[in-house]
Amino acid sequence: MKRILLVLALLIASAPSASAQIASCSAIAIKAGVVKGTTLPCIDGGKSVVMESIKGPAVINVWGSWCAPCIAEMPHFKALAAKKKVSIIGIDVEEPNMAAGKKFMNAHGMSWPVLYDPDGRTKAAFGLGVPVTWFLNAKGVVVYKQIGIISSDKALFDEVKKYLGIKL
Repeated sequence: MKRILLVLALLIASAPSASAQIASCSAIAIKAGVVKGTTLPCIDGGKSVVMESIKGPAVINVWGSWCAPCIAEMPHFKALAAKKKVSIIGIDVEEPNMAAGKKFMNAHGMSWPVLYDPDGRTKAAFGLGVPVTWFLNAKGVVVYKQIGIISSDKALFDEVKKYLGIKL
């Protein structure tokens, strides 16, 4: 009986909080006057964002909660976010609904804004598979695209330094 209670207590303590705060997309730096392009809703329910209006330097990570490599690389993005030196923006693709994306964000402690692509409209830009990570310079120009999993904090930090000039 004690074991069952201990297991239940551990499960409850490690469960994601339903009241965890989802980061606002108002934190995304955007270029003034860009109104045409691929518009994605913010998973926080706030104002939609035109992808082409995003300014850098920023790291855009495209993921899905159903994607095992995306899950594996999430700790590296958490480590990058903890440095507070570069903007991170997530794009959640092909989820059945926003609630699935929010659940994933809460479970993995994601503290950065996330856009929602429910119907795959970003496939033309990002390609068919995930994960994909884009590095945008200060002008919002894509200077590097990492296709596939980022395997370590060091690999991600090295790419940020190499492509964005930001030492972590």
